[in-house]
Amino acid sequence: MDRIAADSYVLVYRDRRRRWLVRPKDTPKLHTHLGILDVSALVGQEFGATVTTTLGDELIILEPTIEDLVMKLARSTQVIYPKDLGLIMVKLGVHAGSRVIETGTGSGATTALMAYLVQPTGMVYTYDFNPEFQDVARKNIERLGLSKFVTFKVGDSRLGFDEGGFDAGVLDVGDPWEVVQSMKKALRPSAPMAAITPTTNQAEKLVAKLKEEGFVAVETLEILLRHLEARVGMTRPSNIMVGHTAYLTFGRTTRSPPAPS
Repeated sequence: MDRIAADSYVLVYRDRRRRWLVRPKDTPKLHTHLGILDVSALVGQEFGATVTTTLGDELIILEPTIEDLVMKLARSTQVIYPKDLGLIMVKLGVHAGSRVIETGTGSGATTALMAYLVQPTGMVYTYDFNPEFQDVARKNIERLGLSKFVTFKVGDSRLGFDEGGFDAGVLDVGDPWEVVQSMKKALRPSAPMAAITPTTNQAEKLVAKLKEEGFVAVETLEILLRHLEARVGMTRPSNIMVGHTAYLTFGRTTRSPPAPS
């Protein structure tokens, strides 16, 4: 089993709501309301160990998953939740070697997950109109060691993309219907596309435009996530749930009909 190094990310875990993502070289001492943890002392240890804070509280040291890493990224915009990201990746069929086009880089959470999935031979091309957002995203991607699988572009995706023949596409902008034509040209025929919108009005306009442009298998949905408080003889739904986060719209490209002679 790999041992913790000074530059390893570790997930310091107490429970579902109390967890910290740190690296020994960045945070030698972790100060929490549960006491101080000597993170530097974790170097050389195996993941899964139980450690004790200065106040005697026990914490578990876990190896972070891609979900942990993505959810702890620095944010300049609203991050897409794992409950939505999981279905998006399945519906798009993103896998090792995929070439994916994304518009609306934001903080890079979706970008990071796609880069993680397309490695070692794929590539994510991500566009954003705001260079400040891309600066934050670039740093996040670098921290995760995924830079070689992401190409950053600053530009207005409504005017088109520099590349084409993509296997899948993601739209995460305020006016996605304005980018549908660009996305269609960039995707190979039959390729899937996903769009993230916060309101029904946006979803309506997007679906109308997708159908107008010949997309098929168009559907819009949302995912609601509710945990269960599972205890022997006392199991019940949690009082808190992750309700609406985004509407997800999917579609597939088709070949444009031949021009009339």
